[in-house]
Amino acid sequence: MATVYGDYTRDRVGMVFGLTLAQLAVLVAAGLPLLWAAWAERWGLAVGLALGWLVTAVMVAVPVHGRSATGWLVAATSYSVGVVLRWSRWRSAAAKGRSGRLDKADLPGILTGIEVHDGPPTGPTNTRIALVQDHTNRVWAATTAITHPGLALADSDDRDSQGRGLATLLNAAARTELISEVQFLVRSVPDDGAERQQWLAAHRPESAPRLARMVNEQMAAVLTRAGVRTEAFVTIVVPEARLAKESREFGRGVDARARAMTMLMGEVEGHLRTGLRVPQVAWLTSAQLAVAVRTGFAPGDRAGIIEALAARDTDPSVNADVPWSQAGPAGAEMAARHYVHDAWHSVAATIKLPAKGAVLGALAPVLTPTEPGERRALAVVFPILPQSIADRQTQNAETAADMGEALRAHAGVKTRARDRTNIARTRSLDAKLAAGTALVRPYAVACVTVPRTMPIAEFGRRLDASIRRSGFAPLRLDLSQDAGFAAATIPVGVGLDRKSDQ
Repeated sequence: MATVYGDYTRDRVGMVFGLTLAQLAVLVAAGLPLLWAAWAERWGLAVGLALGWLVTAVMVAVPVHGRSATGWLVAATSYSVGVVLRWSRWRSAAAKGRSGRLDKADLPGILTGIEVHDGPPTGPTNTRIALVQDHTNRVWAATTAITHPGLALADSDDRDSQGRGLATLLNAAARTELISEVQFLVRSVPDDGAERQQWLAAHRPESAPRLARMVNEQMAAVLTRAGVRTEAFVTIVVPEARLAKESREFGRGVDARARAMTMLMGEVEGHLRTGLRVPQVAWLTSAQLAVAVRTGFAPGDRAGIIEALAARDTDPSVNADVPWSQAGPAGAEMAARHYVHDAWHSVAATIKLPAKGAVLGALAPVLTPTEPGERRALAVVFPILPQSIADRQTQNAETAADMGEALRAHAGVKTRARDRTNIARTRSLDAKLAAGTALVRPYAVACVTVPRTMPIAEFGRRLDASIRRSGFAPLRLDLSQDAGFAAATIPVGVGLDRKSDQ
C-alpha cells in the first residue's frame, strides 16, 4: 500500500470556537451596544442592534467559498470599479503600436513587475541562465525544465522513495535560509505534431509508395489530435531581502545576486536528480523562458516556434527567438469566472486538501484533457516558513487548540472526531520542528485553457469534476482568475501568497 499523506493542519487555528482573536474582538465590540440597550431596557433599540450584530457576525465569521463575506464584498466592489473604469482590460504596447525595448517584458496583471536578467556564464557552454526579478513582490526566481518518467507505473516503494526525496528537498531548501518557495508546474499540452513533421521531412524518401504515404498521413492526423505532451518546470523563489545579504560576498548589483542564485540552483539540482530521480534538469535561458511564457498564454504558437528553430539550424539568419516584449498576449481581459487572453480563455481553481489525506500522484486526473485542443496546467507550491515564524505559529496553534478544547469541555460541548484529529496533529508539529523538519504551507492551483470557440464554462465544470475525481475539492478563483492563471501556467515564480517571504 502506498503511503497516504495527511499530516497537515489548518493554516489558521481559531482561539475560541474557531474564531481568531481579531474576529472575536470585532464581535465583542459590536455586541457592547446591544448589551447596553438591554441593560437600559430599550427593547426596540436592542432588537435593531441584535439584527445589526447578526449581520456583523455573518460578515466577519461565516466563510463563503474560502472567503469571508467581507472579503467577497471588497473583491466584488474592486472588480466592479475595475470594469467601470476599464482597468480589467489590458493591451500590450506592441498592440498599441508603442513597442519599445525588445528585452523588456510586457505582461499583464500580477506579471507587470517582472524583469528578466541574464546570469553569469556557467557550465562548459557558458550558458547564461535567466533570473526573474519581481519588483512588485521583491523576489527573485529561477526556473528549470525537467523530464520525469512519472508515477503511473511506479510501485508503492518508488512512490515512498520519491516522497521522501521531496521532503528532503524542502528541508534542504529551508536550511539554506534563502529559498522561500519551491514550485512544481506541469502543463499537459495538446500535441501539435511539429517534431513529427520535421522528422518526416528529413527522413521520408521521395520514392516512397503513394498509398503508404497517404495511410501514414491519415494516421498522423488522427493520432496527433489525440496525443498529449507534458511540460514540467521547477522554480525556486528567493526574497530580495535575504538574497541581498547573501550576495555581499560576491559584490553588488545583479551580477552578485545572480552568482548567489547559481549556488542555490546547483544545490536544488542535486536533490532533483537524486531524491526525485529526475534524469534531465535544464535551467532555462532568457530565450527559453520567453518561449515557455509565450506558449503559456498561447499554446497554439508552439508549432511555429519549433518550425523556426528547425529552420535556424540550416539558416543562421532566421530569427527564432521570442522577444520579451511579445512574450505576453496582445490583449487580456478578466471576467468574473474566467480569464480571456488573445484567442484563448482559461478557468483557474485552487485545490482543497482532503481530510483523509492523499497518495503521491493522486492529482494525475487533473492533468488529463477531455477533448482535443484542451490544455491543462497544475502548479503545486511549497512556501517554506522561516524557523522563527514556524516556531511562533506552532506555539500559537497549540495554545489555540488547548484553549478551544478547554472551553468546549467547560461548556459541555463534545469534541468531535475531526477536532480531536486536528488537535493531535497540531501538538505533534512541535516535535517535528525540533527534529529539523521544515514547516511548509502547500497549495495547488489548476487551470484549463481552450480556444475561444469552445465553451469555457463547460470546460471549467470538467476541471472541477477532474479535481473531485482525484479525491480533492475544487475552489474556483472567482474575481481573481488572472492571478490563478498566472500562478498555474506561467513558470516565473508567481504565487498567490507572499506572506512567508517577509
